[in-house]
Amino acid sequence: MKHDAVEFLVRLLRTPSLSGQEAAAVAVMVDQMRSFGWEAFVDEAGSAVGLIGSEGPLVVLLGHIDTVPGEVPVRIEDGRLYGRGAVDAKGPLATFVWAARQAELSGTLGCRLVIIGATEEEAASSRGAHAARDRYRPDFCVIGEPSGWDRITLGYKGRLLVNYHYRQPVAHSAGEQRAAPEVMVDFWRAVEQYCQSINAGRTRLFEQLIPSLRRVHSDSDGITEWVEATIGLRLPPGIDPAALADTLHMLAGTAEVSFTGACPAFQSPRTTPLASAFVRAIRQHGGQPAFLHKTGTADMNVVGPVWQCPIVAYGPGDSRLDHTPNEHLELAEYERAIAVLAGVLAQLR
Repeated sequence: MKHDAVEFLVRLLRTPSLSGQEAAAVAVMVDQMRSFGWEAFVDEAGSAVGLIGSEGPLVVLLGHIDTVPGEVPVRIEDGRLYGRGAVDAKGPLATFVWAARQAELSGTLGCRLVIIGATEEEAASSRGAHAARDRYRPDFCVIGEPSGWDRITLGYKGRLLVNYHYRQPVAHSAGEQRAAPEVMVDFWRAVEQYCQSINAGRTRLFEQLIPSLRRVHSDSDGITEWVEATIGLRLPPGIDPAALADTLHMLAGTAEVSFTGACPAFQSPRTTPLASAFVRAIRQHGGQPAFLHKTGTADMNVVGPVWQCPIVAYGPGDSRLDHTPNEHLELAEYERAIAVLAGVLAQLR
């Protein structure tokens, strides 16, 4: 089974699946689940879905199958599996499939499982997660994201993307009128100052409102000059995206601003039966469990507020390798994560 689990993950990694182009990888996952005799299909969002079990609580294992761009040659070296998506998040997704298979073969599976390889998590749309959110009402949910085999993620920050556009008649460089790019810089500084005011006294990064300047482009046709920019904001708990958008409208003055990718932060308590099951399973395999709060976003932000069930994110891998040219997964950690999750599934009855 160990060899089969690695071979399956290698096949997934060798099948490109950029956001919006996941069909081939989805087919690999569906075929694998059908080979186990599970009901498996492609849902309306293009996600891979597998159904296992007929009684007990409903547990959704929601991972994502899409990746960011960038080719990392798939290879195994010194016990490490390299490839785009090895960590974020095909490794955790493959862990779901093989943990369910291990629990099934051992006769310890006492719940109904829905395993989802969701589409477009790396895009602002989160298409697969939105479809799952509207279709299921689970008793428990595990999100497939790298935490490390002995750690459990309880929360993710929120997000708001700001699209800025300003135009004006061309300003002479020797005149008093500020050029369009300078007006944009004034807006960026105002955003930074606003974030600093929110962050006063907040020492944890998870609690801070963090801005990032993603893109700037300016041009002129000799009559009109313009500037466009994209700003990303990572939102802590307590910051409402709609209220923040209203503030940014005011800071932008006469410039046009629009917003995409809005989602609030979400965090789950560590005292749920699901979190406790992970703590026990990790200790059973010799680990010292720890809890994490992440500064990025995940599908937890989409489904957590609606499902309102015990929820954590879990999966093998070092999240610092996400999206990097050195992305790789320790195969020994992959094996331990499968065993831990299988132990968790045995407890959810």
